[in-house]
Amino acid sequence: MKYSFLVLLGAVCYGILSTIVTTAYGKGYTLGEVVGSQLLTGFLLAWSLVLFLKWKGKWNGSVNPATSAATTASKFSWRHRLILMIAGVPTAVTGLLYYQSLRYIPNSLAILLLFQFTWMGVLINSVEQRRRPNGIMLITLIVLFGGTLLAAGILDQGLSEFNWKGVMFGFSSAISYSLFILFSGKAVPSMHPAYRSAWMITGGMLFVFLLFPPKFLVNVALLEGLLPLGGMLGLFGAFLPPLLFAIGVPRIGGGLTGILGAAELPVAVMLSSVVLHEYVSSLQWAGVLLVLLGVAFPELLKRTRWAGRNDTVSG
Repeated sequence: MKYSFLVLLGAVCYGILSTIVTTAYGKGYTLGEVVGSQLLTGFLLAWSLVLFLKWKGKWNGSVNPATSAATTASKFSWRHRLILMIAGVPTAVTGLLYYQSLRYIPNSLAILLLFQFTWMGVLINSVEQRRRPNGIMLITLIVLFGGTLLAAGILDQGLSEFNWKGVMFGFSSAISYSLFILFSGKAVPSMHPAYRSAWMITGGMLFVFLLFPPKFLVNVALLEGLLPLGGMLGLFGAFLPPLLFAIGVPRIGGGLTGILGAAELPVAVMLSSVVLHEYVSSLQWAGVLLVLLGVAFPELLKRTRWAGRNDTVSG
C-alpha cells in the first residue's frame, strides 16, 4: 500500500502540469523555455536533496544502509550513472511531445492520447514477463478506457478540431511515458532512489538543452514570470514524480504502475475546471469517477479477497 500510494501521488503531480503549461503558453513562453525551466528546477531540487541526505549522514548512495562508502563508490561507476541518465531521457521526451500536442489539439484530446500508456504499460509488462494479463487487469483497463473517453470530453466535443500533427505528438507521448515507467523500475534499482532520480533528471535536462539551448538563463524571461511557472513545473513534473516512481515502481511493477498512473486524468480535468474555468460536462465528471473506480478496483478486490480468506481461517 505504501509504495502504491507513492506511485499514485506521483501520477497526481503529473496531473497538475497541463494547467501550468496552458498558463505558460498563455503568457507567451515557448516549448523550450517551459520544458527547460522545468527540468532545470527539478535538477536543482534533486541534487539539493542528495546533498542534504549526505550532510545529514543518512545515506551513502546505496539502498542498503549497511554498505560502506568504499563499497558504494566501487559498486556505482560512471557506467551506472550513464544508464540512469539515458533512462531519464524519456521523461524529457514525454514532456516535449505532450506539451507540443497541446498547441494543435484540445486539452481533452491530448490527455486522452497520453493515457494510452495505461494499456501500453500492461502490454509491455506482459511481453516482458511472457504471460497474458489476468482477468482483473483486463477489466480494469476496460473501465479505465471507458472512463477516459468520457472524462476527455470526446463524446461531448467530437473531433471538430482533429489535427493529425497534434495526434501524433500526443500518441508518441504515451509511448515515451510507457518507456519511462519501464526504465524507472529497471535502471540500477540498487541505488538510492534520491540518487537515481537526480541522475535521471540530469540526463533529461541535458537532452532538452541540446535541443533547446537555455537562452532563458541569459535573457529576462525568468524575471518576467517564467521563474515561478518553471519552479512549479520542476517541483510537480521533474522532481517529485521521478523520485516517487524510483521508490515505488521497483516494488509494485510496471503493470500496476500503469493503472495507478491513470489518476493523472481526473486531476487534470478537475484543475481545468477550477483553475482555468473550462467547462466540464456531467459526462466528463462521470468519466472522472469511472477512472477513479478503475484505479481503485484492483486494490479493493485484493482487500475483499484478503478479508474473505481471513474469515475462512477464523471460521
